[in-house]
Amino acid sequence: MAHSWHHAESSARKFGGVPVDYLSVHNWFDETKASLALPGHRALRHHTLGLFECERVFGVTFTNSAGRKVPVRFIGEQHVREDCRRIPTVADWLKALPIEPWMVNGVLLDDVEIAPEDADLQTWKQVVAEGQTILGYADWHAQHLIRAAEATA
Repeated sequence: MAHSWHHAESSARKFGGVPVDYLSVHNWFDETKASLALPGHRALRHHTLGLFECERVFGVTFTNSAGRKVPVRFIGEQHVREDCRRIPTVADWLKALPIEPWMVNGVLLDDVEIAPEDADLQTWKQVVAEGQTILGYADWHAQHLIRAAEATA
């Protein structure tokens, strides 16, 4: 299926009510398209763990507009099966994942990585470009001030 609305129409046929009753659950599964608009986006939620996470987010059941109480996991399973033809596990998605060097290059970081006087805007931009932080400049700078103060205490 290509769109959450089509999944919602399918849910309404299967469980009663109207498509909008189910749209939030189906949108949740497909929100990951915002990061990767390819079928691989499904690796983030279209699996057994994703079904339980969906239930945690939306509750065990909800009552549709026809007054029927529907288990959220039923809706999630329908979505995943329509997209994947089965319900994969997280391991199913990960077993074919190519291992890249950055995935296995663990290191302990220095207590003070950048001296506070060197934690300027230009350095922050470089660190962001290298994928070393997702913090905004103010938070990143404050983090280095805190670490430096703790290291000297």
